[in-house]
Amino acid sequence: MNTFDVAVIGWGKGGKTIAGTLARAGKRVAIIEQSAEMYGGACINVACIPTKALIHSAQSRPEKDYDPEYFARAVDSRNKLTGKMRDVNYAMLADLGNVVVIDGVARFTGPKTLVVEAGEDSLELSAETILINTGSVPVIPDIEGAEFGGRIHTSITLQQAPLPEHLVIVGGGYIGIEFASMFSQFGSQVTVIDKNPRPLHREDHDVSQVVSGLLDGVRFITDATVIRLSQTQDCAAIQYVWNEQEQTVRGDAVLIALGRRPATDSLDLAAAGIKTTKNGAVEVNEYLESSVPGVYALGDVNGGPQFTYISLDDSRIVTDRILGDGLRSRNDRQAIPSTIFTTPPFAKVGLTEAEAEKAGYSIKVASKNVADIKAMPKPKIVGDPRGMIKVIVDADSDLILGAALIHIDAQEVINLVALAMRHKITASELRDTIYIHPSSTEALNEVLGTI
Repeated sequence: MNTFDVAVIGWGKGGKTIAGTLARAGKRVAIIEQSAEMYGGACINVACIPTKALIHSAQSRPEKDYDPEYFARAVDSRNKLTGKMRDVNYAMLADLGNVVVIDGVARFTGPKTLVVEAGEDSLELSAETILINTGSVPVIPDIEGAEFGGRIHTSITLQQAPLPEHLVIVGGGYIGIEFASMFSQFGSQVTVIDKNPRPLHREDHDVSQVVSGLLDGVRFITDATVIRLSQTQDCAAIQYVWNEQEQTVRGDAVLIALGRRPATDSLDLAAAGIKTTKNGAVEVNEYLESSVPGVYALGDVNGGPQFTYISLDDSRIVTDRILGDGLRSRNDRQAIPSTIFTTPPFAKVGLTEAEAEKAGYSIKVASKNVADIKAMPKPKIVGDPRGMIKVIVDADSDLILGAALIHIDAQEVINLVALAMRHKITASELRDTIYIHPSSTEALNEVLGTI
């Protein structure tokens, strides 16, 4: 039995960050990763970084016709980038003298014991502290023929596939919309099939309408129920029910984009007495500790928001429990922003207008199309004045309750709005603040002046 102070299962953002921090603090750390292609975690290998690299290539393409060779070059560039980042991430931990990298699939054999298997080889180990950081996997819907492989893809495998001439996306949520935007810019014909009345149905109607309007040429089939998927050597077929009639759409590839669930199937959590939620997430308290003392869950696997920066904050909470005063918790989190990298991006934080009204707030709404904002020349300078800015304000306190930004640099400006919300800076203060000119941030001067 190999004994460590800390064992980290999975090389995601939270796990790798805390592994390095604890190793530098003198702890003997084991980090277990099931694939050498995932050193550094999902973000740099299959998610945030590579998808944004592909999006940049799509946006930079001078000709918008279908061009599989251009896409192949973009994928090659993406792979070189992720390869370099993977090497750097490996070295960041492997070069620390008291971190042991173990390749294989880990499962619990007791509350503080694990076995790691790689082919016919296995290794038993124990640790006083165990961090579960295994991330999430795509949801497989209960639909006939919905099995990944061949022409039916996850958001990961589609990045390496040949460019489809016609891509069919099942799901009009955040992942589906981002990939629809990307592949339409690569020249693919794109069809999105969604069971909801409109894509991004959780957003306000005006916001989802503007975002879907950015996707030139993308066909949306809404209020549709997919009942069957099939594929041949030549194409994939999707049968769906719309307006009480069964219909079929065919494409070269299908992306199933119906969300992700915590990756806990192989961990044998029951052997350790670790409780899980209904969707398989590790059940944790506000300090991210599981039902077994000393066993923590970080990132997607604990059922929280599925963002890399949340995993990073998880590492701060657990580090504080191990090395600090233990006061930090996820209850401290407020105003967590997010972005869909359409072109231009859609960034959001806080409540929608509908959510604020349902919560009983008396609200004021500042909303303006980017093309009509006179004090925002940046989008016009770069040649893309599409989008809108919408801010929800508490009429009683003048505090910002939420915002939806759809414009050039939205992914940056949303951080300012989120910071203002956390520190209770009023809408009036943001309205009257001095901003760089020309910039996208200065739009807040004009938009917030409309209420």
